[in-house]
Amino acid sequence: MNLFSWIFIITLLLGAILQWTLTRRQIGAVQKHRAQVPDAFSEQVTLAEHQKAADYTQVKAHFSLLLLPLEVLLLLAWTVGGLLNGLDQFWQTLGWSPVWTGVAVLLSFLMINHLIELPAGYYRTFKIESRFDFNRSNLKLFINDNLKGLVLMLLIGTPLAALVFWLMESAGSYWWLTVWLVWMSFSLLMLWAYPSFIAPLFNKFNPLEEGELKQRIEHLLQRNGLNSDGIFVMDGSKRSGHGNAYFTGLGKNKRIVFYDTLLEGLEAAEVEAVLAHEIGHFKRKHVVKRLVMMAVLSLSGLFLLAWLMQQNWFYLGLGVTEASSYMALILFMLVLPVFTAFISPIMARLSRKHEFEADDFAAQQADAQDLIRALVKMYRENASTLTPDACYSAFYDSHPPAPVRIAHLSQ
Repeated sequence: MNLFSWIFIITLLLGAILQWTLTRRQIGAVQKHRAQVPDAFSEQVTLAEHQKAADYTQVKAHFSLLLLPLEVLLLLAWTVGGLLNGLDQFWQTLGWSPVWTGVAVLLSFLMINHLIELPAGYYRTFKIESRFDFNRSNLKLFINDNLKGLVLMLLIGTPLAALVFWLMESAGSYWWLTVWLVWMSFSLLMLWAYPSFIAPLFNKFNPLEEGELKQRIEHLLQRNGLNSDGIFVMDGSKRSGHGNAYFTGLGKNKRIVFYDTLLEGLEAAEVEAVLAHEIGHFKRKHVVKRLVMMAVLSLSGLFLLAWLMQQNWFYLGLGVTEASSYMALILFMLVLPVFTAFISPIMARLSRKHEFEADDFAAQQADAQDLIRALVKMYRENASTLTPDACYSAFYDSHPPAPVRIAHLSQ
């Protein structure tokens, strides 16, 4: 261990303490207001529904606190504990090229991590979600989803990782720029391909039936000069009782998708208002802004990685005895979240700003009261807490707290 080892460990522990503190504040705030529905929601949400949301929030928070020390120990084991170094040495005994050794180390690391996290995923699905009557999945579907995810990781991740590691080995001192171009191209390709080719592997998407709702949506799109590849209803109810909607894709390959669970609980005018909010993200250029931000951050990260690759203390400080380009990338992916966790409030605030802007757009395209009614129903049906802790929300929540959002729309 060296100085960087201790910097990493201390930063990791400080981040864990901060997360623990904020989560405890969230539990306390929700419990404090459990006995009474906030005045702004008293006519739409019953006490029983409010208490269900409070209990659901607390159970999930307690479970995250239970997992927190295990996650810290696992990360320490992979790095300073030498597990990643041992995995690398195992694959090196086969005598493969650096590129394919790197691919094997990365994919086996991801698969092992996935298997380690499976019990927690099982508990969330079949214990927590079932306890609050949200789970619609079964063991067969759970296993199939995980197997499909692993197969997709191998099919997509293998050539991508091989190309990246090859560029890192052979593209010279400016490899980070070529890798960035590959990564951005891949991200745009996935954004284009996901709606039509990947999402259907997990869910069925049926065209929305003719009727008032479809007419409202088509008129909304027409007013805003937008085209879509179709309006679809997704069978979200086969896995969960939670409802949602999204507008996804790139270029002409864009889809509007409603969960069937969402359509069951909302009126046509309310669904139109929800979609107007999603369209607001496109019209206010939030998608483009996020892509630009991702491009800048990823380019900066790869530039930093290019420097770290040349520093022996980086490898030794994280438990790796033999420097290599692929180990530098894997280590960087592992430890970067530890150091960037403290800027979460900045990213969360930007996201909440975008949500307000999308709400403002929706209020111009549809009746703001319809959006308010839709949001309240979604809070109620998804058991979302109406009384989050302000500090926790500021640090983690990508959407404004329910009372703040409803008050903003009411104005």
